[in-house]
Amino acid sequence: MKNILSSDWKYGNKLLLISILICSTLIAYYHLRLGYSMSSDSHRFSRWADELIKYNFNFFEFFSIEKDDHRPPLFLFSLPVFLMAICKVIFGYEWQFAFLLLNILLVFFSLIIFAKGLLLVKVRPILISLSLSLILISADFLTWPKFILSDMTYAFLVVVATYLIIRTIVKNKINYMQLFLIIFLLLASRPSSIPVIFAIGIFIIVLKYQISLTSKKIIFFLFVLFLFTPVFFGLLYFFMEYNINSKSFDEVAYQDFVYNYVKNGMIIHDRPETWVNPPNNFIDVVYVYFLRLINFFNPYASTFSLIHIIMNVIQTILVLLAVFILSILKGNIKFQDRIFFFILILSFSVAAFHSFILIDYDWRYRFPVILPLLTLIPISLEMILRKINLQK
Repeated sequence: MKNILSSDWKYGNKLLLISILICSTLIAYYHLRLGYSMSSDSHRFSRWADELIKYNFNFFEFFSIEKDDHRPPLFLFSLPVFLMAICKVIFGYEWQFAFLLLNILLVFFSLIIFAKGLLLVKVRPILISLSLSLILISADFLTWPKFILSDMTYAFLVVVATYLIIRTIVKNKINYMQLFLIIFLLLASRPSSIPVIFAIGIFIIVLKYQISLTSKKIIFFLFVLFLFTPVFFGLLYFFMEYNINSKSFDEVAYQDFVYNYVKNGMIIHDRPETWVNPPNNFIDVVYVYFLRLINFFNPYASTFSLIHIIMNVIQTILVLLAVFILSILKGNIKFQDRIFFFILILSFSVAAFHSFILIDYDWRYRFPVILPLLTLIPISLEMILRKINLQK
């Protein structure tokens, strides 16, 4: 047992490779057995892919279709639409199955990049292997890869962005070209990539100006953000209300969409059991946004199966425990505080953005930050083992 937990166990990397293969194979088998799933958004993407093929992959012409003041530009969907169009051209009527295989392949590469990022900060391969078992019981990884949507592509790009940030931290050198490329791809994959790009931008500032970070400062900073973000959103709500009342519908259609959800007391979309009474004043509005922010990581829903709830609860408890360990143990892992800061600011930014706009029925929008959050678990375990070794 002592040899297995040692940092130089000779079979560690082999075990890690086998663990990645087993984990990705089991996830692949699960989704292949169930088959692909199409949602209303899937059909919209499919229609756009047909349009792109019709224009011979001329994106300039493609971007000019369906222009609408209250809909995001088609550029913000272009990567998944392009991938669907390629699948249609090459595989014909089997394009959906081909896209499912692509999603499964992205799961495999996500696990590899997840492991590579942890190896960069000298986390023991055995700990990474153990953490892969959490991915196997992640309800998010057992749900979204089978959907013919942008989710898996986007989640993969978030994992790549996290890896690039970790490598930037380790090398203490910013590769602007790589970060610009990943930002471009994120933008081209989903409109809701804005908070991820924001987190990358914040981190570049922190690294460039060598801003001092400690776990206590990070927790305090996030606590202040957690308290003041709903207040800021409340102010934005009343600004939208004023804007909607003073302008035409076409000018504020998207604001009206966001505004009405809050006006009706909606917390989780299409889950009326989570809604509250319509807000009557500023405090009520802040309360709605506060509940949204909390519920973004809620592991429970009345329609979830018992096993789904148990898996979510286990995942949530372990992530919270990892955050607690990282916040109280002094940094015996080099770069620990900077990685801790980036992952938490990334997760908070995504949660805040969707708390303001919309939290989907099945918490679809939190899927991309699951793997970055799980990164904290093996890092915290590595810190505990190093602490024990120092005390011997």
